[in-house]
Amino acid sequence: MRRLRRPSRLPIDPYIVLLLGTVGLAALFPARGTAADVFSGASTAAIALLFFLYGARLSTREALDGLRHWRLHVTVLACTFLIFPVLGLAARGLVPVLLTHPLYQGLLFLTLVPSTVQSSIAFTSIARGNVPAAICAGSFSSLVGIVVTPLLAAVLLGSSGGGFSADSLVGIVLQLLVPFLAGQVLRRWIGGFVTRHKKVLGYVDRGSILLVVYTAFSEGVTQGIWHQVSPLRLGGLLVVEAVLLAVMLLLTWYGAKALRFGREDRITIQFAGSKKSLAAGLPMAGVLFGAHASLAVLPLMLFHQMQLMVCAVIARRRARDPLPEQGPGGSSADPSPVDAGPRSR
Repeated sequence: MRRLRRPSRLPIDPYIVLLLGTVGLAALFPARGTAADVFSGASTAAIALLFFLYGARLSTREALDGLRHWRLHVTVLACTFLIFPVLGLAARGLVPVLLTHPLYQGLLFLTLVPSTVQSSIAFTSIARGNVPAAICAGSFSSLVGIVVTPLLAAVLLGSSGGGFSADSLVGIVLQLLVPFLAGQVLRRWIGGFVTRHKKVLGYVDRGSILLVVYTAFSEGVTQGIWHQVSPLRLGGLLVVEAVLLAVMLLLTWYGAKALRFGREDRITIQFAGSKKSLAAGLPMAGVLFGAHASLAVLPLMLFHQMQLMVCAVIARRRARDPLPEQGPGGSSADPSPVDAGPRSR
């Protein structure tokens, strides 16, 4: 076997640098008093705009066309909303040895958020996986997560979730689901505009998330929440997250093999089923946790950067793997069972 070479550079996402800078800004200059009320209102509006744009972008027809890969999508959804939460619940035994209770709540919330879209597609493409399936899987996960994530949070976090309550469910409906559905309804008229100005609107997306982060961490600083986190606890959190990511990467790869998926679909399942969305998780945390969102999103921010670095190495390794032998007419001798029926590799 060829040795796994270290890539020329590890992908330090520039946006993570901006997020960390925003956290630093909130730590030094938190919004207080009237300014805090203004930022809170702006953050609420930004979250609604963010999910309105999500709804306007998602093509309902493309999502329905992807249903033919239902076995793959069910597998990814099971990894995202079943296996991940089970592992999150198992981590409860690490309190208080490695994790404080607030950090554990953030870790558990991390396991409940949807999968990524953009990075899953990018890594699937690099590794020569099933890119169309990755697009559909990410879209389905995001769509399902708008409903499933707050419901799972209600069940698993309950009243101990840093202020989570029935009002939070109402908030998630009004701030996330209603704008998303409005975007879907209006997509017929604004979809072309959204597509043409995708790059500019992408800055709106990221700016909205930065505003949410600043508001959440400002509230945390004013309440002295950072005194609850020590470098030792942060180190313990990183270790736990590294183990969590490793377990999910192994389960998605070898589990997909046991289910007799082909190579391309296994790659899609591994990248879409082992990752969590920072873009979706941060706004949801702002709605669900309010003033306690700062510690709730910290594990997600750390996990996001970790998954980018590890998956980049894996994607480059998969890209060097020999492809299955080609059959007559250039078709693969190892078709995906999703399209061709179960067949062992």
